[in-house]
Amino acid sequence: MTASVAKALLPRTEATALHQPMEPVLVIACAALGRELHAIRRAGGWDHIRIRCLDAALHLRPTEIAPLLRAELEQANGQYRRVFVAYADCGTYGGIDRVLADHPGVERLPGLTCYEVFAGTGRMARLAKDEPGTFYLTDFLVRFFDRLVIDALGLGRHPELVDAYFGNYRRMTYLSQTQDPSLLADAQAAAVRLGLEFRHIHTGYGALNAGIARIAAG
Repeated sequence: MTASVAKALLPRTEATALHQPMEPVLVIACAALGRELHAIRRAGGWDHIRIRCLDAALHLRPTEIAPLLRAELEQANGQYRRVFVAYADCGTYGGIDRVLADHPGVERLPGLTCYEVFAGTGRMARLAKDEPGTFYLTDFLVRFFDRLVIDALGLGRHPELVDAYFGNYRRMTYLSQTQDPSLLADAQAAAVRLGLEFRHIHTGYGALNAGIARIAAG
């Protein structure tokens, strides 16, 4: 039986539903996950997903994340079939969860950090046990390493502070989402710059992919 014949035999309501566009869903996300979210949406053909990103630099001011997220959720109220928050706890110490407690049905990504989202809770626990003094990078952090690490910490002007900030670290672990040789080379250069042992683990999109697939399907 061909697909067209099978569709013709469906009950009228079900056949009609196949042609109806899905109601939009909203993903409120950290901009550090924006590139990955758009890639996942394109790969899934999920045009009904709307992505709203908050400034990734909020990770330098995590106390501001929860209030801004609350404002976004209140603005989106009633406009979307579902809303999903593409943040882990992200240094808010439960602040995001307290906001979501006032918005039943809105979920967030699992775990404490985006590293855990990509690598998985079990693997992150093993990595931490293997070397507690690890500084982690993702694709996003490699791309913006100078702005978010070097410039933010003033290391360009005061390279002598490298040891003050990173003296207790032993390793830099790059958790990559894509297989990009140029990003890998930049991550290795970052490790050399900070005087750290380098390790590379390819994680792909991890729980981010599963979370978006679930909300896309409703």
